[in-house]
Amino acid sequence: MTESLLSNQEEFLNNISERLGRERKKQVVKPKWKYRPQWEILKDATPTELASEFKKSSLEKTTAVIETTASELAEKLQGAISQYSGGRIVTTKDRRFAEYGLEPLLVESEAHVWNTEVGEENITIAKEAAVGVFFSDISLAESGTVVQFNDKDIARSVSLLPIAYIAIVPQSTIVPRMTQATQQIQQSVDAGDLLPTCINFISGPSNSADIEMNIVIGVHGPIEAIHVVVTDR
Repeated sequence: MTESLLSNQEEFLNNISERLGRERKKQVVKPKWKYRPQWEILKDATPTELASEFKKSSLEKTTAVIETTASELAEKLQGAISQYSGGRIVTTKDRRFAEYGLEPLLVESEAHVWNTEVGEENITIAKEAAVGVFFSDISLAESGTVVQFNDKDIARSVSLLPIAYIAIVPQSTIVPRMTQATQQIQQSVDAGDLLPTCINFISGPSNSADIEMNIVIGVHGPIEAIHVVVTDR
């Protein structure tokens, strides 16, 4: 910011303070709220109960849910992908695909793994893909929402541009609601960790009720979504 802009800013704020008839505050102290109901929702829920609530919330938004164990994940994922037989598959470049033993499936399915070296070609492929596959970094039980920490390899195009998306949801990522998700992000900031370039909260297939309150699916993104919940991870 240039010096002139800073000067104008100070002049502007001083003018407001004078008009209000009070001294400008130089420091803001975070208030201590007496009631914090956002922390009460599902606060005592077990991981199994959170997973159950996540499933319920997902289904309410027409998002299909598949429950599996890590050892059966490849088989279940293959079954989900087969619903879009003949269509192109695009995935994020994520070490977790290897950790969960999914790389052979991606090779067999001829999936395109996001590759920064090919630039805009990634977006073209994602636009033409039938399904995008990615991992959820945090998952919200209250709303059936998956959270994507985006960077150059975990591209938001994978969840946004294909006809459908499949989100792999380790049960350990499920928290009660956005309250806990933002707390985790703040803890990363406090620890000095680098933040993702973008954080996406994705709550099922794209839908809009802007026109006469009629819900239309797929206006701004995928028309279908599947959450694959891995119950033992």
